[in-house]
Amino acid sequence: MSIKTLVLFGCFAVAVSCQPEENAKLVIRLTDSPGDYEAVNIDLQGIEVHGEGGWTQLPNVHTGIYNLLDLTDGKETVLVSSDYPAGKITQIRLILGDNNSILMNGQDFPLETPSAQQSGLKLLLNAELTAGITYSVLLDFDAAKSIVETGSGRRNLKPVVKVISDALDGAISGEVTPEELTVAVFAIDGLDTLGTSYVKEGATNFFIGGLPAGSYTLSFDPGEMSGYLAATKEDVIVALGKITTAGNTTLELE
Repeated sequence: MSIKTLVLFGCFAVAVSCQPEENAKLVIRLTDSPGDYEAVNIDLQGIEVHGEGGWTQLPNVHTGIYNLLDLTDGKETVLVSSDYPAGKITQIRLILGDNNSILMNGQDFPLETPSAQQSGLKLLLNAELTAGITYSVLLDFDAAKSIVETGSGRRNLKPVVKVISDALDGAISGEVTPEELTVAVFAIDGLDTLGTSYVKEGATNFFIGGLPAGSYTLSFDPGEMSGYLAATKEDVIVALGKITTAGNTTLELE
């Protein structure tokens, strides 16, 4: 059995995932610039995103206490990877708990959160999300600037965070006819198949997401028993954050 046949069966088993996407994917990561402390701990309890439908709480956030100083010198951690409706987003809100602290000279000091931040730490992010594209949102804390010492000896957490958003991949969409065929579509880079779609009988549209930027060959396989010839389309260019339209491909009778 060929690799293409194996991929075809795998796509059939999860055929819905081979159809055009309605959501984008958000991967929110955390990193830090160094500060003059032994530890800076933040208590993350949730993440919300503000888009066209208002505030939405993201599921499956990796909650807990994070020492920001463990995430310096290029280190980072993924806080959440979640589907999110395509469209415009304007803000991210970090929901913080009460267990925020710093470690100085071997002693723990609590970090108080100002009343203005009780509903969450709001971070501006103006981005347009395209369905089927994965976006990375990097939250870069500045630990040194995020701690404010008051005259009474208290220490307030007033986070200074730089938000960096980038698309991580691209996609290809198109059509294959005639519609009475069942066709497997492969996105091939060199000798590697990096994405697949499965066009069922009665449909024509295909969508292949999660592709790195580059030049691809599309391979259309109607199966040996269909009576139609396989076909290819060369030099289909994929750019990050974009959906490349490959147009229509019509398969010929043997």
